[in-house]
Amino acid sequence: MTKYGFILLSGDAEDFLKKLQGVGMVDITRATKPIDEPSEELSKRANNIRKALTALKTVEPSGSTHDIDNDIAEEVNLAVANKERLQAKLSVLQKTLEERKPWGRFDPDRFATLAEQGLQLHFYKAKTSAILPEWKEQYAFSEISTENGYTYFVITSDSTEYNFPLPEMTAPDRDYTAIEQEISQANTDIEQLDRRLAELKCHEAALQKELDKTLSDLDLHLAGIAGTKAADNYLTVFEGFAPKESEKQLHEMLDKENVFYIAHQAQTEDNPPIKLKNNKFVSMFEVLTDMYGRPKYDEFDPTVWISIFFMLFFGFCMGDMGYGLILILLGFGLKKMMPKLAPLVVTLGVATTAIGFFFHTFFSMDLLTWNIIPEGVKKIMLPSQIAGFDGTMVLAIIIGIIHLCLAMIVKTYQATKTKGFANSLGTWGWTLLIVGGVIVGGLALMKVIDSSITKWIIIVLGILSALGIFFLNNLHRNPLLNVGAGLWDTYNTATGLLGDVLSYLRLYALGLAGAKLGEAFNAIGQQALGDGGFGWVFFILIVTVGHSLNLAMCVLGAFVHPLRLNFLEFFKNSGYEGTGRKYNPLTENANK
Repeated sequence: MTKYGFILLSGDAEDFLKKLQGVGMVDITRATKPIDEPSEELSKRANNIRKALTALKTVEPSGSTHDIDNDIAEEVNLAVANKERLQAKLSVLQKTLEERKPWGRFDPDRFATLAEQGLQLHFYKAKTSAILPEWKEQYAFSEISTENGYTYFVITSDSTEYNFPLPEMTAPDRDYTAIEQEISQANTDIEQLDRRLAELKCHEAALQKELDKTLSDLDLHLAGIAGTKAADNYLTVFEGFAPKESEKQLHEMLDKENVFYIAHQAQTEDNPPIKLKNNKFVSMFEVLTDMYGRPKYDEFDPTVWISIFFMLFFGFCMGDMGYGLILILLGFGLKKMMPKLAPLVVTLGVATTAIGFFFHTFFSMDLLTWNIIPEGVKKIMLPSQIAGFDGTMVLAIIIGIIHLCLAMIVKTYQATKTKGFANSLGTWGWTLLIVGGVIVGGLALMKVIDSSITKWIIIVLGILSALGIFFLNNLHRNPLLNVGAGLWDTYNTATGLLGDVLSYLRLYALGLAGAKLGEAFNAIGQQALGDGGFGWVFFILIVTVGHSLNLAMCVLGAFVHPLRLNFLEFFKNSGYEGTGRKYNPLTENANK
């Protein structure tokens, strides 16, 4: 990034920012939230339009266009608010109708007339089987109705000492026909509002255009008030950043406008915005990086590592070829609705299909038992046991160790790049010890190197690592303090690294849970199938519903836990902080 300082007359500031907005390359340092009354108003307006657009997206067009003199967004939001109010009222009325209907039709005014005559009505509801015959003899008992095993009845009393062994209900304030009329009117009003919203649907494009302009005006206003006044407010100074590849075009525009500016290479302390530069495949995973935070100016971009390992971990957690094929179809189905998300879904579906094939699982069925699969193909699938342990579990641990080793290598490279080799010897020591030890141990297990050679390599690695960890971790500090710091790092690393490695067992556990649940649905479906016939209907229903639920739960787990392994285990061991800010150039289309 190139840092710019723009100095111009205060009266020219607004026109200058509009020109920068038209170019769309400069990130002017500005607030991200409203900070004064005009920005509050613009923000409020944008939110109202967004709300109206969200409401209109679910509305079917009426097929006719209507001009409108009022504020479109306000009318849409008012109609939606009235509809929600009527729907809430309708819900209450429906419940009240259920309560009042058993009491039939009556005139509430008659209650007052009876009260004047000294008669009181007491309302009760009881299970029909619990009503005692003697009640009808002892009291002025009047049965109103019987519904769903309950009897509704009234007892008339003229005594203040009246007593009855059941709790009394509140007297109904009106009969059910009056409530039915209110329900009918509410439904009519809702239909009218639906028709009005359908008519307003034709203004959706105009609302979107207004939203873009409002956000653009808000962005421009925030940039304008970010300028620093100088020389008794005659001058305004702006600070901004632009990518180096935009320098030529931007400088031509600035020179043409005769604007005084200062440009120099941005430094870390300037906290410049970050514009990620990734290929088409890796850029699909930038949304995951942004969930944690963009890299600082001198940090590495973790998106390339996330793209590889999140995809691998997701497929590992799903672990089913059938589920992968469904995700691919789902991704293609989302192409029009969610064009940015659809390619990622397809990619994760492909990864799940490939890993599911390697795990020889298709809708929780073992492909190794299928005779149609050639024996040569079966040989490339994951064996059920590796060294006496579950093959998937062993593979999860191996992948975890590789992931952590790569994190440490990245941390060492980054430390050397930013601090220099001499000031990163402590990091080099840990990387040599752990990564070197893993490589040497792996080669020894595969019998690539002899045991005697392995011993000497381990001794050399140990000595070099100890020098970096305990004595050279900080060349500007007392050697005794270095030893103490090294012992503390040893404790933290020894206790933390084991837990980090074991965290990768979640890949095995999630895949196993999904497979076993799928097997259970398959078994239940087989039992329902029986000898065929109508059993096929129940088989298809059970298997379809069961695997749909299992797929939904697997996708949730396969998203959350791989994200955790990248955000916690990998980022912690690679030293990634992710405190950078996103490149947000001043542009006419601020609705990004």
